[in-house]
Amino acid sequence: MLVHFVTDEPTKIPAIRAMLEPRYHVVPQLLGGGDTEISSNGVLMVDADLRKVVRVEQIKLVLQDLNCLSERLFVVEKHFHHMVAQAFALGATAVVSRSREIIFKLAQIEVAEKAALTDFAITSREIADGAAAFASMFSAAQGGKLINLSDAERATSEIIDSIVLNGLGAWLDDVRRYHEGTYQHCLLVTGVAVGFALDIGFSSLDVKRLGMAATLHDIGKARIPLSILDKPGRLDPAEEEIMRRHPIIGCELLKDTSGVSPEILDGVRHHHEYLDGSGYPDALTAPEISDQVRMLTISDIFAALIESRPYSPPISRQDAYKILCGMDGRLERTLVKAFRNVALVA
Repeated sequence: MLVHFVTDEPTKIPAIRAMLEPRYHVVPQLLGGGDTEISSNGVLMVDADLRKVVRVEQIKLVLQDLNCLSERLFVVEKHFHHMVAQAFALGATAVVSRSREIIFKLAQIEVAEKAALTDFAITSREIADGAAAFASMFSAAQGGKLINLSDAERATSEIIDSIVLNGLGAWLDDVRRYHEGTYQHCLLVTGVAVGFALDIGFSSLDVKRLGMAATLHDIGKARIPLSILDKPGRLDPAEEEIMRRHPIIGCELLKDTSGVSPEILDGVRHHHEYLDGSGYPDALTAPEISDQVRMLTISDIFAALIESRPYSPPISRQDAYKILCGMDGRLERTLVKAFRNVALVA
């Protein structure tokens, strides 16, 4: 597999070759150093300082020449929030930072390319567009700016269209193949919630309403420290307490945004509430939890269980559904039963 490596520092080229060759053929290009070597296959990997406007403009030119490449990996340290957001805005399909992540992601892409010969249905471009919308919203929240609701509407509409056209199973498989981290979770939860609403037979308006709540449900995580958000292991009690603030933070971020309905705010604030009162942040009980929130909670838990992470394998959809069934008393039994078609049928 070809790896088109684009960088702003010549010293990075020998290092990436030492890491990847001979398994992968590395084709290096120095930003501002001449014409792009055009190819219709392979992976684009960009390692440059995205804080510099001139570098971003140079990368855009390279992307125009290599627009046939659907896989676009950006090497960015995860604690640089704005650089991560910029990478997704440029069309990144994944952001990687460590050598292990780079090797893991390239191996995933190899497997995906083999699968594509028989059953690939959704282009990574659709997923990249959705991730770019999430990146824009998270970047605004991190910078203390108002969230542009059109980003959420665009992402939700594209996810609905993809699931209607290709089915939920294809969407879930491809999101896990092409994305990771917080954006992967948001893409998965929205897809699962939309699939749930479509399977039950919701009207198009209600499908969009639940989809919007799912798209925005974790926006409060934009204000959670990355040391907690990206921690590969279990959170300690103090970290868990901070993480549990994200529904309240999200509700506060959205409450003054024009066009955000009370139903969306309800979903953002209460998607971790359980029927028996053991959830958070308000310890609601069954009479206080709306049907939309009950569906969103199921979708959120299921998506978290089947996520693909570099440090731990995902749980199968069958096993994830068994866990939901074991949460009787906290989740509504009739909705979990109705969710079976969504969980187990592609």
